[in-house]
Amino acid sequence: MSNIFYYFTFAMVTFIFIVFVFMLFGWRWLMKRMVKQMGKIILTDSYQENVMELMPGLRHMGIQNMLENSLRAETGDVLHRPMGSSKKWPHLDPITFIPAQTTPFPIDGEEDVDVQVSIGPNAKKPMQIKIPLMISGMAYGIALSEEVRLSLAEAANNAGTAINSGEGGVLPEELNKAGKYILQFSKTEWAKEEELIKRADMIEIKLGQGALFGTGGKISPKNLTGRAREVMGLKENQEAIIYEHFCENQTLIDLKLLLEELRVVSGGVPIGVKIGAGGKIEEDIDHLIFMGVDFIAIDGGQAAMHGAPPILFDDFGIPTLHAVVRAANHLEKRKMKGKISLIVSGGLLVPGHFLKVLALGADAVYLGSSMLFALAHDQVLNALPFEPPTQAIWYDGKFKDQFKVEEGVKTAEKFLTASTEEIKMALRAMGKRSLKELSRKDLVSYDELTAKMIGIPFSFEPWEEKDSQSVSCSEI
Repeated sequence: MSNIFYYFTFAMVTFIFIVFVFMLFGWRWLMKRMVKQMGKIILTDSYQENVMELMPGLRHMGIQNMLENSLRAETGDVLHRPMGSSKKWPHLDPITFIPAQTTPFPIDGEEDVDVQVSIGPNAKKPMQIKIPLMISGMAYGIALSEEVRLSLAEAANNAGTAINSGEGGVLPEELNKAGKYILQFSKTEWAKEEELIKRADMIEIKLGQGALFGTGGKISPKNLTGRAREVMGLKENQEAIIYEHFCENQTLIDLKLLLEELRVVSGGVPIGVKIGAGGKIEEDIDHLIFMGVDFIAIDGGQAAMHGAPPILFDDFGIPTLHAVVRAANHLEKRKMKGKISLIVSGGLLVPGHFLKVLALGADAVYLGSSMLFALAHDQVLNALPFEPPTQAIWYDGKFKDQFKVEEGVKTAEKFLTASTEEIKMALRAMGKRSLKELSRKDLVSYDELTAKMIGIPFSFEPWEEKDSQSVSCSEI
């Protein structure tokens, strides 16, 4: 028996040694044979049988389109793509700020810069925040996990800003951790309690958003489990329904009455409306002015969410850049600038984006995707490399239980702090001591069409003071 074991061991060692020697000295020959064989197949097979037919096919179709059409063919259901549109929208990159160098001069780096904002100045109780950056509505249960929502709430409080509830359930712990709290009053049956309305520092009636616009949706019990159902007040087998309207045969009068009722119940906090930016944005704003809003939140076409049909992501709405310019111009035209606050979101990812939108007429910005990436930071490594990073933050994510709230608070707060400091540095570089001094007159663009449409100087031409109003297409 021992001899058999000896010979077997010797044979295995010899085999491994031979393989090792072959790999050491024969790998070039092996590689050459493989390449030669593969090359012959690729270079001699007819196009219809050639595996490389995939190359022109993908160039024509696109990898993403091929993937999404394959998923449609597999399921037969409407797709729900996460994280927004992948198309290239006209954006803020061609716009730059004008530095102060030879009168006015930059502000001393030790001097503080005022970036405080008041939302709803005409409301009985305007909402005061220390920075112009707020955390957008990203729903608990429908999108984000409990750990992530608690992290965002505490980070917002520490940074002196506000967090929006989104259209999911409202966690009691979140209310306790948050400082300024924005209640999103959505077309749902939950988050409508009088106590909650009275607790809010601001109320946002959600008529639409940049990713789904005014459409509703249903979430089956199997896709929404756990504590979120309890928080949202759902029964055992009840679907979570987001309706298209607040009431049957809804009219603008109904919405105006709803707004007035919320204003009374809340005790006078700012009441406003969120919409997705569309081609009739001026008409939409006129309707909101009729309703008596204290603020308008506009979501541009680059907005993202947990999941929405690609056709709504890619083929509806207008770019955030176009939306903020048109909205600010129209509020100015209606003599509502400074009376109705303008909040803008959608594709705003870095401090430069935030400050440019503020210069173009927004009073504050909502941060969504950029906040999530900052919050998740290195905790996405829990999911990688075999799962997408969002599995660390979604409510139904496979790694949500490994998310550490304390770490999330730190990274989210640091991101808000760092972004605010960059904004202050930029204001100092323009010779400004307050965000209120910022305007379109501080901007130029190296894209001639962008410059003309916004009403700012084109950087290839000598600087001349421009009228801050943008021009229409017919004037170009």
